[in-house]
Amino acid sequence: MSKRRILVTSALPYANGELHLGYMLETIQTDIWVRFQKMMGNECHYVCADDAHGTPIMLKADEMGIEPETLIEQVKVRHQADLDDFHIDFSQYHSTHSDENREISELIYNRLNDSGYIKKRIISQAFDPEKEMFLPDRYIKGECPKCSAEDQYGDNCEVCGATYSTTEIKNARSVISGAKPIEKDSEHYFFDLPQFEKELKSWTKAGHLQEQVSNKLAEWFEQGLQQWDISRDKPYFGFKIPGTEDKYFYVWLDAPIGYMASFKKLCDNSDLNFDDFFNKNSDTELYHFIGKDIVYFHALFWPATLMGSDFRTPDAVFAHGFLSVNGQKMSKSRGTFINARTYLENLDPECLRYYYAYKLTAKIDDIDLNLQDFKKRVNSDLVGKVINIASRSASFVVKKYNKQLSAKCIERPLYDEFVEAGSDIAKHYEARNFSKAMRLIMKLADKANQYIDEKKPWQLAKIEGKEKEVHEITSLAINLFKVLIIYLKPVLPEMAKSSEEFLNVDSLNWSDIESPLTNHKINKFKALMTRIEDEQIDQMVESSKI
Repeated sequence: MSKRRILVTSALPYANGELHLGYMLETIQTDIWVRFQKMMGNECHYVCADDAHGTPIMLKADEMGIEPETLIEQVKVRHQADLDDFHIDFSQYHSTHSDENREISELIYNRLNDSGYIKKRIISQAFDPEKEMFLPDRYIKGECPKCSAEDQYGDNCEVCGATYSTTEIKNARSVISGAKPIEKDSEHYFFDLPQFEKELKSWTKAGHLQEQVSNKLAEWFEQGLQQWDISRDKPYFGFKIPGTEDKYFYVWLDAPIGYMASFKKLCDNSDLNFDDFFNKNSDTELYHFIGKDIVYFHALFWPATLMGSDFRTPDAVFAHGFLSVNGQKMSKSRGTFINARTYLENLDPECLRYYYAYKLTAKIDDIDLNLQDFKKRVNSDLVGKVINIASRSASFVVKKYNKQLSAKCIERPLYDEFVEAGSDIAKHYEARNFSKAMRLIMKLADKANQYIDEKKPWQLAKIEGKEKEVHEITSLAINLFKVLIIYLKPVLPEMAKSSEEFLNVDSLNWSDIESPLTNHKINKFKALMTRIEDEQIDQMVESSKI
């Protein structure tokens, strides 16, 4: 089978705050899938970037008394440190505030404009008379025009779920100055999305989206597609629209283009060809991993933007659900709005990688991080089952047999059963059904432990003449452990690295399940992971409270 050429992205974290465990769900999901592809021998590149434009960044920098460029540089350093420490293996991590992104954004805009897809018209907007700036929806609060709930944002109500325009909200006030917004006219630039209705209907039904997402989009088509406002007035931190003095690209125009820009940066620093992956006739694969809250942008605006500017569209957009903690929305007062760094200061990142993998499916269902279940699952599966196989067998091989594994792999049917399970596990990884893959792997771990329990090498070792049998039993157990580690390597890259040192082998790939280690010298076993204790979880929660 020929090697696949794949480009993968995950949604860009916003550059005005710290990463939290909700965002880590997505990058971990993406990273596992990418690592699996590489283990299968495919060429797979994973790019991402900080989403660095928009009003919130401009205002935060202003509040801090620094330039927006300084703010986004500082945040990027912290984001990258968090992502590195969670073992997210990017081919390229960039910023949307880059030369590459400016060039590609302008190219796409000019192509859309030349083809008649950009329209201009005067609109009336909310304006803060004290700050002298137009107010984005998020910077207006007031009473919901439908249910009268207080303190709701200018575009949607979190109580009744209604959506509305900022002009409809009652008793509106500016979140920035507290002033009552006034209406002011301004000329805006619109991407004419309705022109792409036919192509988008076809694209959204062609298997590029999960069924739940496709069904949701069908509702939006029924309501009718609207022209998309892609411009913002100064003051604004972003890229100027070509040919204008005071109009800027709305952050959501250049954010997804950031995927292309990050890949362009990678191409400029390697022998990769940008056109191979983004040309309309490309035979490479392109996948976006996103949260379900940004489906609208990725499944309608983004493919239409690509269609209109003569670039290829994604093979698929994979959406996941939201993260709750202990069954509830993440909360700062309860200590369950947990930043990535706070987690890392208290717990092993691979514990979370495993728990997320254990919960993730190919659907967009929400996922709950139940902290007690998390502790029990990691301690039971990883420490109690998988690591236990190696730790209880290695001491025999190291002490009694001079670190040498036996000359043959006994109980070959059992070993073959572990190998044969690989095709189903691989299918589940490919389909992003990580949950099913983890359950299959743990069933195998149970079988390996059961085998050791039945054979009782610790008892046989006391009987004269049973040395060869003990050697073969413990050597087989270590070989079964090797297969399990290969299956878990996309999820637990650091544990796999430590296991490779213990097994005294080079970097393990999927195909290595076929060949048991015989007459092979291993190294002394060192602890691969420690049990999670309640104190660590309590400390993390306490540190997250405000």
